[in-house]
Amino acid sequence: MTTMKPEQLHLTLAHFNSQRLLPAMLTTNWQNDLAREYEFKLLEGQFLEQLRQDIAPHIVQTITDATAFIAWFESLQVNGFGQHHPLFDWLATTATHEQMCWFLTQEVAGEAGFDDLVAYTQVKLPVRAKLECARNYWDEMGRGKKGAMHGLLLERMVQLLDLKPDINSTVWQALALNNTMVGLALNRRYAYQSIGALGVIELTAPTRAAKVAAGMTRLGFDPHTYAYFDLHAALDVIHARAWLDEVIKPMVEDNPSCAPLIAEGALMRLRCGLDCFDRYAHELSAHFTTETD
Repeated sequence: MTTMKPEQLHLTLAHFNSQRLLPAMLTTNWQNDLAREYEFKLLEGQFLEQLRQDIAPHIVQTITDATAFIAWFESLQVNGFGQHHPLFDWLATTATHEQMCWFLTQEVAGEAGFDDLVAYTQVKLPVRAKLECARNYWDEMGRGKKGAMHGLLLERMVQLLDLKPDINSTVWQALALNNTMVGLALNRRYAYQSIGALGVIELTAPTRAAKVAAGMTRLGFDPHTYAYFDLHAALDVIHARAWLDEVIKPMVEDNPSCAPLIAEGALMRLRCGLDCFDRYAHELSAHFTTETD
């Protein structure tokens, strides 16, 4: 296992991922590039395996019945790591303009993009799951309208608020969250974990998105800057239900052994989220008690 400190590890992986996802030109040094890529992917694998070990005590291996598993998965909306974190009530009611902008900058720095994560994850999935991924992706792409693309809504917020997201000035917990999502989606050995991680985002994001939008409204932000959060506060409720019914439940019905792996991915994502929220709260000098479990 690498002895690299988490700050350096996730900064290294974040820079790797920022290039890894871009289209590239052919080079004569492709063999050296492959060797260097292997080094990064080994670091990534070591990190993800450690994270799996960290959340292992919270996995109920015996829940393989699809209906029972869906009930457990839905309970994460209430009982999962980081749920109802006081940071978001504070953002809604108390944060200053400067503090809100700092939070938003951290959130968008190194963002992999939900659309691309879904696209990578859906490769060779069963037909029913693949179709739901396609519907989800189409929504992320604004149903073919450029101005409604979710990624561009986020970019418009960055431009309108003149935010300066930079991997180098982003707290490592935020980088770890994004590195986790990219690592799960791009490595097929973690395909089931990626399904769980994406599903739990859809399940838990609406409440947080609504509170961020409420805070931005309170502070008098231009409505165009929080359109992304308004949209996800409503649309992700629908996406979560569809992901549970059309992706996770049929996959567990067909292959019960995948249930613990899907659960792993969900808890890995939530664990990283909690670490992120705690660090944000610390950086913002918010004087309230944060969750520790």
